[in-house]
Amino acid sequence: MRRLWPRSAPALAAFAVSMAFSVLIVVITGKHTIDIEGHPTRTEWFVLAVLVLVLPACATIGWLVSRVDDVATRTVVAFVSVGVAVAGGILGGPSPRVITNLVFEGIVIVIVLALTACGVGSILGWGLRTAIENVASVGALFVRALPVVLLTVLVFFNTYVWSMASTISRGRLWLALLFLALIATAFITSATVERVRPMLAGDRESVDDDVRLTGTPFEKMPDPAAGYPLSRTEQSNVVFVLATSQVLQVGLVAMVAGLIFLVLGLILLSPELLAQWSRNGSSDGQILGMTLPVPQSLIQISMFLAGMTFMYVSARAVGDNDYRTRFLDPLIDDLRLTLVARSRYRAAVS
Repeated sequence: MRRLWPRSAPALAAFAVSMAFSVLIVVITGKHTIDIEGHPTRTEWFVLAVLVLVLPACATIGWLVSRVDDVATRTVVAFVSVGVAVAGGILGGPSPRVITNLVFEGIVIVIVLALTACGVGSILGWGLRTAIENVASVGALFVRALPVVLLTVLVFFNTYVWSMASTISRGRLWLALLFLALIATAFITSATVERVRPMLAGDRESVDDDVRLTGTPFEKMPDPAAGYPLSRTEQSNVVFVLATSQVLQVGLVAMVAGLIFLVLGLILLSPELLAQWSRNGSSDGQILGMTLPVPQSLIQISMFLAGMTFMYVSARAVGDNDYRTRFLDPLIDDLRLTLVARSRYRAAVS
């Protein structure tokens, strides 16, 4: 719970930016919902551009705030962000009802604070940052998955799959994607447990630990004669950290694959072809409660193929030696060094 507000500042700032974009859309369109059907007008094209920019803007602002080291400044940013979010809910939130907007914002802020307090937010942020820093590994993994991605093109051009995508409900599709995600996460978690078992058993020392800890408070602390074994909770945290970082990285690959199929569909689909493939399905689709001029069947088939790619790449990452050498082994070694520093600190304070 220490310094909860300054630690939550990046996520709160990103949320404030999203609410500011919501106000902008309400000011431009005069409506609290996005409902674009058929051929967009000039104003609706601007709204679409805003939707494309909102996530990069939130990520950029959150990253800039995370670079601020001063605790007082981050605390001010956190409270200002909450103020901006509340003002956004009053002036132009996602609902025309102010009370509904404020309740929604309160829930989001509580979730952000809770995730930050229990450390999950920090783990997710670290995992995402690690995945972005190792984007070369993501590219290499995507190249290895490319044959199967190309194979899924056969699914993409299959009329039966399009018929399924046009008739299945979004809730049932989310259940299917959750099922695939659970299988993929089980692959990654089981392989991670096997990979870190020696470290969890106490085999954590290395000859270059003193050199790597140079310049840190642990440099002068000697290694304890008897190690401090990890509790079951701490062992679970170690596995959770490593598995989460891998899931985020594989998720980036799956998202790229889904976007590729979405763009491919926008290029290829004509109204006549869409009517034939989807059995006269809707030419407008729903995304997060917004109606956009993107076929519903195209949205759903892109989500399905992204889920399939996620599951395959997860299984491939488990057995890919080059991926483990370039991405997973450095993560394990950094975590091992953290546990060495922990043992030195525990010995020093006891």
